[in-house]
Amino acid sequence: MRFADHDPLNRTRFPIDEWALVENEFGVDDMGRTETLFAVGNGYLGLRGNVEEGRDGHYHGTFVNAFHETWPIRHAEEAFGFARVGQTIVNVPDAKIIRLYVDDEPLVLTEAELLSYERRLDFRLGALSRSIEWRTPSGKRVLITSRRMVSFTDRHLAVLDYEVELLDADAAVTLTSHILNRQDGRDEYRSGVTETAAGFDPRKAEQFNERVLQPRFKRAENARYVLGYQTTNSGMTLAVGAEHSIATENPYTETGSIGDDLAKHIYRVHASRGKPIRITKTISYHTARKVPARELVDRCDRTLDRAAELGVAEVFDQQRSWLDDFWTRSDVEIQAQPAIQQATRWNMFQLAQATARTDGGGVAAKGVSGSGYGGHYFWDSEIYVLPFLSYTAPIVARNVLRFRQRMLDAARSRALELNQHGALFPWRTINGQESSAYYAAGTAQYHIDADISYALCQYVAATGDEDFLARGAIDILVETARMWEDLGFWRSNADDVFHIHGVTGPDEYTTVVNDNLYTNVMARANLASAAAAVDNLQMLDPVAYHKLVERLGVTPGEVASWRRAAAHMHIPYDPQLGIHPQDSAFLQKELWDLENTPEDRRPLLLHYHPLVIYRFQVLKQADVVLALYLQGDRFTSDDKRANFEYYDPLTTGDSTLSAVVQSIIAAEVGYHELAMRYFRSALFVDLADLHHNAADGVHVASTGGVWSALVSGFGGFRDHNGVFVFDPRLPDDWTRLTFRITLHGSRIRATLEPESITFTVEVGDGATVRVRGLEVDITADAPVTVPLDGQGPRLYGAPTMRDVTGSRRADGTLLTASIPTLSLDVDEEELPLAVD
Repeated sequence: MRFADHDPLNRTRFPIDEWALVENEFGVDDMGRTETLFAVGNGYLGLRGNVEEGRDGHYHGTFVNAFHETWPIRHAEEAFGFARVGQTIVNVPDAKIIRLYVDDEPLVLTEAELLSYERRLDFRLGALSRSIEWRTPSGKRVLITSRRMVSFTDRHLAVLDYEVELLDADAAVTLTSHILNRQDGRDEYRSGVTETAAGFDPRKAEQFNERVLQPRFKRAENARYVLGYQTTNSGMTLAVGAEHSIATENPYTETGSIGDDLAKHIYRVHASRGKPIRITKTISYHTARKVPARELVDRCDRTLDRAAELGVAEVFDQQRSWLDDFWTRSDVEIQAQPAIQQATRWNMFQLAQATARTDGGGVAAKGVSGSGYGGHYFWDSEIYVLPFLSYTAPIVARNVLRFRQRMLDAARSRALELNQHGALFPWRTINGQESSAYYAAGTAQYHIDADISYALCQYVAATGDEDFLARGAIDILVETARMWEDLGFWRSNADDVFHIHGVTGPDEYTTVVNDNLYTNVMARANLASAAAAVDNLQMLDPVAYHKLVERLGVTPGEVASWRRAAAHMHIPYDPQLGIHPQDSAFLQKELWDLENTPEDRRPLLLHYHPLVIYRFQVLKQADVVLALYLQGDRFTSDDKRANFEYYDPLTTGDSTLSAVVQSIIAAEVGYHELAMRYFRSALFVDLADLHHNAADGVHVASTGGVWSALVSGFGGFRDHNGVFVFDPRLPDDWTRLTFRITLHGSRIRATLEPESITFTVEVGDGATVRVRGLEVDITADAPVTVPLDGQGPRLYGAPTMRDVTGSRRADGTLLTASIPTLSLDVDEEELPLAVD
């Protein structure tokens, strides 16, 4: 695990500002990281933090959510049901370029003499600004200020300002504004897929060697330019437009040109010192699956016309208003911890940039900040991002879930292909088709069905939006429950237990196993939730229930079978170790010697063949521990501590999904110092590039996990199927933690201090919660303060391998223990959704 025990940022270069990320020294060696850190986006459109001048850069990128190219996956050895169609996000034409020449000398930041430099990503303004003073080769001083934003209020709009002022001499100034189609961040206009063994990294996007974007339209009219394209294979269409204006007292001329892959508007200015030149560039992107590019051009025109009518000042004012509302609903305040506060707000701002205007689309693993993971959607969205949205931005959460709902037909087809009833959602996808070429760590992660169902139930519990289920979202629960009942089987020769074999859990270092604990626990919840939802619909909305029956053919017997499977789900347990095995064979494997594995051999997936890794007890990420968090009401406190102490030393943390979960459970079971170490590692995973791949884009799931680590870890918040509970664990050196959650339309502010937690209604009528077993009614009349009698046990240090390696006998041979079923003391006909 890469820990960040101390502030890992160079505070000379990145000074602390609680409401902005600020850089005051230009860096060349880590341009990929800073391009990610200073990216701007709105969930639909994203502009990487490349310099405006468009030459220097690690990866010049502009991305539109879900705009992708497809390509045939070629397997060395074919088999039925393998994924056939790859999908990769397309790096679309770059419209953020404005190049500057003073006396025909270009500004090239990597070569320029910079007398001052500051770049600021402002979390309240939603804009990236930059100010530099450049001394030209002839000795003239030039002040350049710029500002860019992607609108949260108009998802198709971006705005750039670029101002130049000569400080001590007159000069000839040329400004050229481009729309440049350069694929994959390079100047070539090529695309198609290239996969090479050298530099192998499955976290990166595939590269192309054939042209992707085929020109379909171009138009230059006055200072407005529009280009239209269609992808070669997927057939998707795109239009990008840019309009320019200039404000200056200096005399100038303007010209322009346009080609298939480059539109250019040029200002030539006879500039006098002290007389600024300000260029404003409004940009619009529109994409579609089937609409002709010509129609998208019309949409770009309307977006640009609307921006012109509003005026740039109003566009920025609307951006500030949107963010005022966002922070009012979402802010997490950590008193007297400025470095942590800054990093927390950066992470939360990334959540806004990845989700705000998805508008019925998915949330990609990198949002729209980079090409990592090919722009694909994973289970990350539901488990790590949806909790933040469900409790702070329910409308956005609903839209993301509707995206999964629209995937149902494709998921049904995929289930049939794998010989299953119901629906099987793809492990990684953009368009709804499975695109993971490595099934063992991909398609075999059937748990994605349960993850999506979990997120849906969490959203309904948080919002009370039963209408969403009645209008068709219940189909997700029904079809996933059908898949689990069909996938599992009954072993009746000795016991009456429901098993699930041949699956992979969240830990990708252990694949295609029997009775993965996480999968079985989540499938149990999926089956029980589906049964309860159908019963509730029949009771509360008979009309919607009859439509469901007509639509999907649901029968009472089928619902009873889901309930029975849930009640008798096999939950692996080893009484000798007192833990839940990760799967039926996990404890029989040899232990990986993590302590003596060199750092330069990590992450393991880049340095060891999968078969080597699969033979050992070693985890890429929290697996059983994640189940302890998501289904915490189904495990005792002793279960949680014993499991955490066993699995934590075996977990490499090679996945950025792991640290936040380990932090949450470490806080709950009493390892408070370790909880803080894991939290800091997640908090700075991109800011300090702890996994050495921040250049590929923001780890969006980790940013969502940071919110959960604060609210669910230190704040102790849990939602057990609509029962909202708090069991806080405030870190020792923190004096106050404040966060907001919205429950059934009421926004509650929770303020946690060492000896109490106070709830205040900010919006709505209030809510009922439980604090360490005490039921608390929160009303709008006055804040409610609940004293806290200590914060549970505090364990020092961290679990060590010596403490937990009970899977070996004293003579060093492996212990092969029987793994009986953990009995559930429930009536199979009345399985509860929560156990108090």
